[in-house]
Amino acid sequence: MPTKILQIPTADGQADAFATFPDDGGRHPGVLMYADGFGIRPALREMARELSGHGYYVLVPNFFYRHGPAPVIELPEHIGEAARPGVFAQLMPLIEAHTPERVLRDASAYLRFLTTQPEASAGPVAVTGYCIGGLLAVRTAVAHPGQVAAVAGFHAPVGAAGPDSLRRLTAQVHFGHAETDLTPEVLAELNQALDAAGVDYTSEIYPDTVHGFTMADTDAFNPAALQLHWDHLLPLLGRTLANC
Repeated sequence: MPTKILQIPTADGQADAFATFPDDGGRHPGVLMYADGFGIRPALREMARELSGHGYYVLVPNFFYRHGPAPVIELPEHIGEAARPGVFAQLMPLIEAHTPERVLRDASAYLRFLTTQPEASAGPVAVTGYCIGGLLAVRTAVAHPGQVAAVAGFHAPVGAAGPDSLRRLTAQVHFGHAETDLTPEVLAELNQALDAAGVDYTSEIYPDTVHGFTMADTDAFNPAALQLHWDHLLPLLGRTLANC
C-alpha cells in the first residue's frame, strides 16, 4: 500500500499524520484512525496498512502534535511491563492536556483534510480508535453526526464520553472491550444506555484479554483478539461505507 507523511492544518498549528491507501488510482472511503496513547509507530502503521488493503484511505493523525512530531516520546521497540511506568509518566501530562475542546477542534480539521484528499472519497467516513483513541473516535462521531457513518473503539474508555454523548450517536457502532477494563455489570450499564438511545451497535468483552490487546508491540497483545477486532471492524465498514 502507498503511504504518505502529511501535515494537517489545524486551528493550533500543523498536525503530522500517516496515511495509506490502495494503489489503484481511485478514490476510496475514508477512515480516520486514532492511535492509542503510545501514538504513531511501526505497529500502528502496520494496522493502518492492513486496513487500507481492504479498500480504504486510512488517515492516522498525531493527536499530540502540539508537543512535537511523532514519536512525541522515545518508545522501546517492545513496550513491556518494565517500560510502562516510565512511558506513562511521560504520556499522562500529554493526555491530560488533550482536553475535549482540543479534541473537537482537531476532529473538524482531520475530517476536513481527510475528505479532500485526492485518493479519498468525500464521505461519509468511519472513525476508529484504540485506548484513548477510542474515546476520541466517539467524541468525533458525536460532533459530526452527518459525516461519520461508523465508529469503533477497542480497549477504549468510551464510557468517559458520558451518557449524554452516547445518546447523540447516530453512527453504527462497535465497541470491543478488554476483560480487565470493565466488569459485565458495567458493560450492561453501557449497553443499556446505547439501547435507550436507539443506537445501532454491538458492544462486547473480548475473551481472555487485557487492556491494549490489539497492539502487537506490547505485552498485552492477543492475536486471537486482534483477529476478532478485524472480524467486527471490517463488516462494520463494509455495511456503512459501501456506497462511498
